[in-house]
Amino acid sequence: MKTRTIILTLLTLISFSAKAQNETLENPNPKIGLVLSGGGAKGLAHIGVLKTIDSLGIKIDHIAGTSMGAVIGSLYASGYSGKELERIFNGIDFDKLIGDDLPRASKTFYERDNTEKYAISIPFNNLKIQLPSAISRGQNVFNLFSKLTLHVSDIGEFKNLPIPFFCIATNIETGKPVVLEQGSLAQAIAASGAFPSLFQPVTINNQILIDGGVVNNYPIDELKAKGIDIIIGVDVQDDLSTRENLRSAPEILLQINNYRTIKDMKEKSTRTDIYIKPDIKEFTVVSFDDGEQIIKRGETAALKKINELKEIVRNTNKVELAIPKIDSIAINNVYLKGNEKYTRSYVLGKLKIKGNEKTTYREFTRGVNNLVATNNFDSFLYQFKPSNDGYDLYANLKESDTKTYLKLGAHYDDLYKSAALLNLTQKRVLLRNDVASLDLILGDNIRYNFEYYIDKGFYWSIGLRSRFNTFHKDINASLLLSEAEITTTGLNKLDIQLEDLTNQFYLQTLFRKDMSLVLGAEHKKLQITSETIVNNPDPNADKTMFENSDFFSLFGKLKFDTYSNKHFPKSGFLFDSDFHLYLSSSDFNNDFSQFSFAKANIGYVFSFSSKFSMLLGSEGGFRIGDNSNQSLSFALGGYGNNFINNFISFYGYDHISIIGDSFVKGLINLDYEFVKNHHFNFSANYANVDDNIFTEGEWFTTPDYSGYAIGYGFDTIIGPIEAKYTWSPEASQSKWFFNIGFWF
Repeated sequence: MKTRTIILTLLTLISFSAKAQNETLENPNPKIGLVLSGGGAKGLAHIGVLKTIDSLGIKIDHIAGTSMGAVIGSLYASGYSGKELERIFNGIDFDKLIGDDLPRASKTFYERDNTEKYAISIPFNNLKIQLPSAISRGQNVFNLFSKLTLHVSDIGEFKNLPIPFFCIATNIETGKPVVLEQGSLAQAIAASGAFPSLFQPVTINNQILIDGGVVNNYPIDELKAKGIDIIIGVDVQDDLSTRENLRSAPEILLQINNYRTIKDMKEKSTRTDIYIKPDIKEFTVVSFDDGEQIIKRGETAALKKINELKEIVRNTNKVELAIPKIDSIAINNVYLKGNEKYTRSYVLGKLKIKGNEKTTYREFTRGVNNLVATNNFDSFLYQFKPSNDGYDLYANLKESDTKTYLKLGAHYDDLYKSAALLNLTQKRVLLRNDVASLDLILGDNIRYNFEYYIDKGFYWSIGLRSRFNTFHKDINASLLLSEAEITTTGLNKLDIQLEDLTNQFYLQTLFRKDMSLVLGAEHKKLQITSETIVNNPDPNADKTMFENSDFFSLFGKLKFDTYSNKHFPKSGFLFDSDFHLYLSSSDFNNDFSQFSFAKANIGYVFSFSSKFSMLLGSEGGFRIGDNSNQSLSFALGGYGNNFINNFISFYGYDHISIIGDSFVKGLINLDYEFVKNHHFNFSANYANVDDNIFTEGEWFTTPDYSGYAIGYGFDTIIGPIEAKYTWSPEASQSKWFFNIGFWF
């Protein structure tokens, strides 16, 4: 049996060698074609094959590809070597690339609040759920393709690339294959790789196109029709799975789709002169994290065909192309198409370009992200065409028809306890650039938040906000009772209920995407009660009222925020300040006089490595004016975000444990991401809190309060999941804090 196998192998090699020699005799310069199949992440094996082809000096005359084969093939055809492609793809974060993960810096403060509050967003049209056409819009992928092919953007016919090229897509309306060999190279390969349900379809020449692998995953016949003599083929598509691996609906659907492609490959492989099939069975179409191994498998598979490959090496030296490094581009003119609801100035304002100006490619990509982050557009496809030592930008926008969204969230923390968030958002209520949003928070403490916002970008935007907040909390009795009352009642704890209704009218302007100034007027209804004691003159009263006043104030806020991530930042700077001037009050306790509060929070984050970062923070605040009312004083303690009024987080103490009309606080936080999205952190904070600490110089003395925390955090799609063990040496106490989900 072994002898027979050896004989057959030798005959095959002799047959191929004879064929190659005959073709060489008949045609001393046979045309060599390369066909690359689709296969998702498995397609990275193509790079390993290309590295081997480069090492042998084989000159490829034409390339055909489908899906991932189209991506790799097009870049090779445009001048990149196998080694350069390996460097490029090993440096890509595919989770961010595929998942439409836009940088936080690309979003306005309003857009950040949306992405950092809601876990699920469901679009509606005419009261019907409008499910998206795919998980990802593919904008990040297209941006990358556009940048990598910018040096050949002047080539409209793909046959004129350094190596002639074409790729296959599928017309989703007819189910027929479409050969793409002219136009925008970036758009063509985006269409060929638009895997159904993962990436939304791409429209080219009024054809709605998806992944070419649906109808033709190995375009060998189309390549032969170009007059190719010898075909090198690389097959990275899936084999049929066994019953053990068919346990989910996606796996079964993928198996059904593979019936045809695998059947086709059995016939097409026999017509491939050098057929290379890497051993990548244990990998999947989404195994991008295993890219280095997959590339290596492709290289290994090509080396097994080294003798056949050497047979077709020609004397002609392969021309090595130098890909120009493009850091900046001069944009001469901008041509927009498809913007009907949104004006040209709105689009250009988001893009931050005016025409006839030079910008870095990085800044241009940021502008694209700014536009996409508004969610007002389903897609933004563009093409650069060389013009007068620069480029003209041709952009095709597809505006979103969706105006209504139902958004959901869930949360647990130690102050508000469990909560479910229901949100209704309506765009273009009265104007093209307005949005109305209503949060209804159900759970242990019912709350709501309503906002109407007219977005004018870098001009003065207008907003209206109404918010109701309530919670129960046991606090130290000395914070509300006098020593005599404590002695009389014998209480050291009070169970208080706080209710806060705040209404604001404000103007907001952006100096840049991450810096805002807000000026406004505010009405606040604040009520603090307790059922622990009843000392009201009214015999029918069932609780004691400590505060029940309406406050009227003017306020201003200045915020600069470049944190890379709100909850687990690895870089960035934060300056967040707030000034409130309280002009009048209904004065429930007959102790009001005009006063103001000023506070600011500063933070700086830097990284020692990709895993280890440090946050240094400083926070402080003070009251101006002599007002004996303590209901709006600073209250330190607990752990949380999005606190109302003057509540301040402080490790080592429970919520609302330390009160004063002024404070200063320092924070050090060390964070180590030991596994992707899993964080271990250690924190230390120190503070001085009392009345008038800035006028008496106490703010610059040894801290009176300190606290420490050790925690674990998991960054998930529903928000952070955190557990922190905190303790305070001087208070001789410890406490656990837990948080699940986005804060709201």
